[in-house]
Amino acid sequence: MRWCRRVFLLLQAGSLARIANRILPKQPNPVLESAEFAYKATNLVQINVQGVNIAAKHILQSIRTDAYSPRTWRTHPLHICPHEPHDVANPHNKLVLDWIFLISSLNFSFWSEKEGTPERYGVEWRGAWESNGGTESGRKVWTGYWSLVAALDRALADDGIPITNPSFYSSEARCPDSLIEYVFRPAKQSAETIPLLRERIAVMRQVGGILCDKFNGSYQGFLDEFHRRYNNVGTALDLVKMVAETFPSFRDETCIDGRKVYIWKRAQILVAETWAAFYPPSDHFQHPIFPGPRGAEIQQLTMFADYRVPQILHHLRILSYPPALTSFLHTGKMLPYGSQEEVSLRAASIVAVEQVRKEILRLQREEKVGSEGVGEISSVLIDFYLWDLAKRIEIGQERINGISTAELVPVHRTRSIWY
Repeated sequence: MRWCRRVFLLLQAGSLARIANRILPKQPNPVLESAEFAYKATNLVQINVQGVNIAAKHILQSIRTDAYSPRTWRTHPLHICPHEPHDVANPHNKLVLDWIFLISSLNFSFWSEKEGTPERYGVEWRGAWESNGGTESGRKVWTGYWSLVAALDRALADDGIPITNPSFYSSEARCPDSLIEYVFRPAKQSAETIPLLRERIAVMRQVGGILCDKFNGSYQGFLDEFHRRYNNVGTALDLVKMVAETFPSFRDETCIDGRKVYIWKRAQILVAETWAAFYPPSDHFQHPIFPGPRGAEIQQLTMFADYRVPQILHHLRILSYPPALTSFLHTGKMLPYGSQEEVSLRAASIVAVEQVRKEILRLQREEKVGSEGVGEISSVLIDFYLWDLAKRIEIGQERINGISTAELVPVHRTRSIWY
C-alpha cells in the first residue's frame, strides 16, 4: 500500500514525467534525419572529412580564445537583453520574448542585389540599444540581418510604435501596411527596400493572429501552453516541433525523391535565441524556460540552414562544391527554392556541422577538458559562432589564419521566406 501511495504522489507531483524524460531515449530530430537522407540523395555538395577534423580543432580553439558562449548573445549591441535574475513574469522580459519571436518570424532573405555598395538596403539607427544615439556620430547604417533588428529597435525606442506586440501588428486597423513600411524605411543612401516586404507583412499578420487567437496574445502565452502541454519538462526539440505545428510560416519543408525533408531553420532559431537570451550566468541557476542544467537539451537541435553558414563552411574546407555549382554561384543567378542544388547546400551544412560537433566533443574527451562556462558545445553554439565569423569576414574585420582555406565564394541566392 505504501508503494501504491508513493506512485500516486509521484504522479501528482509530475515526478514520473521528469524521470521518464531522463530515462527514455531522446527523440531523434527529424531535421537531422531528413538532412542525412537529402545529403546522400542529392549527392552534390560533399563533406570533406579532413576539413571537418582540421576546422573542428580551429573552431574549438577560437571558441576558447574568444570565451565564446551562449552568453555572447547578450554582447551583440542591438540585442534587447532580459533582466537578471530571470523572471518571465517581468514586463520587460515579456517584451524581450515578443521581440525575439517577431525577429525570428521575419528572419529571412537579407542578401542584396547591391551587395558591397552603399546602395544596398540598410537602416540608419544608433550604434547600440543601450546608447542614447543623440548625435549623428552615434548613428550608423545597419545592413543584412541587423537591418531587421535595427528597424524594430528604432520603432520601439524612437518612434514609440509597439511593433513587437502581436495584438498590434496582427491588426490591419491598428497597424496598417503603410505603418509597417514606415518601420522598415531604408537609409537615405539605400536604393532598395527590405526584401520581400509584402511577404513579411503577411507573416506578421499570420503569426500575430495565431498568438492572439490561441495564446493570450504573446509568445509568453505560447510558452505557457508549451509548459502545460509537456508538464514543465518539454525539451528544446519539443518546442521546435510545437512551433512548426502551430505556425505555417515556420514550417520550412520540402521533398526529395518523394520523401519530406525538414529544415525548420526559423523554428529552431526561435528556440535557440530564446535559450541564449535567457541563458543563466552560472551553473548555480537553472534555465528559466528549459529543464536541466542551463538548458542542456539544446543539444538535440541542429544548425540553422541558411545561405551564410554554407559559405563559411566551404571557406573552411568543410564543404566541397562541384565545379558547376561554384561557377553558378559566381554568376549571381537565382537558385530556386527546393532545387537539388539548394537542398544539397542546406542538407550538407546540417550534417557537416553535426560532424564538427562530434569531432569537437572527441577532442575534448581526448584532452580530458570540458567546456567550462559554455556548457557542452552544441550545433547551435557552433552555428552562432560561424555566422558571427562569416559576418566579420564579410566586412573585413577578420580573416582566418593558421589553417588552409578555400576561396570565399558568393552565397547562394534563393529568395524565400524560409531563410
